[in-house]
Amino acid sequence: MPVIPGFTRRRIDTNGITLSVQEAGNGAPLILLHGYPETGMCWGKIAPRLADRFRVLVPDLRGYGESDAPDDDAAHSVYSKREMARDIAGLIDAAGHDRAAVIGHDRGARVAYRMALDMPEKVTRLGLIEIVATGDFWEAWNAEIAMAAYHWTFLAQPAPLPERMIRADPTTYLDWTLSSWTAAQSLDCFSAAALESYRTQMRDPARVAAMCADYRAGATTDRWHDAADRAAGRRIQAPLRYLWAETGFPARTGDPLALWQAWADRVTGRPVAGCGHFAMEEAPDAVLEAFADWRTEEDESDA
Repeated sequence: MPVIPGFTRRRIDTNGITLSVQEAGNGAPLILLHGYPETGMCWGKIAPRLADRFRVLVPDLRGYGESDAPDDDAAHSVYSKREMARDIAGLIDAAGHDRAAVIGHDRGARVAYRMALDMPEKVTRLGLIEIVATGDFWEAWNAEIAMAAYHWTFLAQPAPLPERMIRADPTTYLDWTLSSWTAAQSLDCFSAAALESYRTQMRDPARVAAMCADYRAGATTDRWHDAADRAAGRRIQAPLRYLWAETGFPARTGDPLALWQAWADRVTGRPVAGCGHFAMEEAPDAVLEAFADWRTEEDESDA
């Protein structure tokens, strides 16, 4: 079981499941949430430096890495971002805090903004990397996005079609997906420990099923939750810091920063130059610089 250098790993019960969580540092809590097809190891180049200022908690999301992978349900609520946000809210409580700053990438960013909408009292600051809101992304689809983000429809197909296709050659599928989403079209930006974590996960049928369930929720339940919030005029209260890659998925929507400004009043953001989808691994210094001004005080409500 790989661990980020300087971190320890433990299992924490929350919301009826158990998450595998890496932890280091002292100070105000900072939660780092990974995306697909990765695990918490994706933060390996960034988390140790953030631990100089924060108490950093890096969970594997439900269904990913070393965390529990419950079976999906017919309504695709088990892997909805609402349910996964409840996992993280429970993690904050279990760690002895009332609230935390949260940075999420990809699927983890979807969990993060859902928690900020559903439980604003739990989120002091919100960092989102390389997404636009789920409903907004579906609405932006055209031929170019469909070709680049084909996995949104592929993984969301009814079970067991995508699961069986992935299990036919999971390592090749994983390596192709990772490299094709980087700017360099290469695996070189991924550490050996992280890459092995991702490959081990993709060889586990339970994890593959969970990842597909994650995307089935994204095509249904998550999209409906976004639509309901928009209709009700709900907005993100926490200050939102947003990063997107110049060659990533959100950039194809036209003006991704404007899309987030429609969801929150306090939004700052920038593109990350020379970077593909995996900003934390392709451009860790740029990501750290983007969050360098985040304070370490417990009370960041005035920030």
